[in-house]
Amino acid sequence: MLYSQVLATGSGIPERVVGNDFFSYLVEDADEWIFSRTGIRERRFVTEDVATSDLATVAARKALETGNISPEELDCIIVGTSTADMILPSTACMVQKNIGAKNAFAFDMNAVCSSFVYAVETADNFIKSGKYKKILVIGADTYSKILDFQDKTTCPLFGDGAGAMILGATQEKTGILQSLIRSDGNGWELIQVPSSGSRAPVTPETIAARENTFKMAGKSVFVFATDVIPKIIAEVTQRAEINPNELDYIIPHQANVRIIDFISKKTGIPKERFLLNLDRFGNTAAASVGLALDENLRNGKIRKGHLVLMMGFGGGLSWGGMLIRF
Repeated sequence: MLYSQVLATGSGIPERVVGNDFFSYLVEDADEWIFSRTGIRERRFVTEDVATSDLATVAARKALETGNISPEELDCIIVGTSTADMILPSTACMVQKNIGAKNAFAFDMNAVCSSFVYAVETADNFIKSGKYKKILVIGADTYSKILDFQDKTTCPLFGDGAGAMILGATQEKTGILQSLIRSDGNGWELIQVPSSGSRAPVTPETIAARENTFKMAGKSVFVFATDVIPKIIAEVTQRAEINPNELDYIIPHQANVRIIDFISKKTGIPKERFLLNLDRFGNTAAASVGLALDENLRNGKIRKGHLVLMMGFGGGLSWGGMLIRF
């Protein structure tokens, strides 16, 4: 039986650091107001001339360098994003050109903040088919390009970034051991950019109404997240025939520390086992899980033999998780 092992990871982070005080025009004592509600102190925003593919390319190159892997060895590139450079072509094809992966095929996936988890699931199954040996997966988003900076309930939450992972085939029982992905289209309206496609094309009128910017029903999304995350933990560990207490770490989607606090209390899993970086990067959407994974592999917190559960949730509604033995 084939398994997908993690060969290397990488990340792409904008240089511009945006602290909570940036949002003082929206609320008084912005730093305390935002931190107390989200756990976020700062985030990174790209400059106007930087696109999602640029961050994704940086993350890809770092992963290739870390793994000592040539771009020509890649069979496939999957970019998970909801802020593609353009409606068409795919951002993945732009990354393919940038890194010189001439033997790969490339495409995008959009499951909003679950995009990275969905893309890893897809890559895992490609590898298990026996047809592909090395696949580059990238979660990348530049939400600063689509935020409504007059909406204090959403614009302080997000940051920009990219996280990359290279998966390779192995016959050893290591790497991705179990996974789960789900969606519920009944909740699609909870997270959306109303004027951004064929249903409601961008017009001067929709721009004036800010309908070309990100919208989220925050309270409903909180209820959704705190419902599905314990189910991800329970179902993935049950499928793997392990106890949740055997998990060394959990890497959740970095949305809001209050969600993590709630989940920790609900499941009894100590908060210290949840690896978080949202205080420094905010919610980087599809990038968040990959960024946190790369950071904790590089700082040595995640080591060989560790069992780690990665999980994401987002618009669609969508959610999923996977158990990885490093």
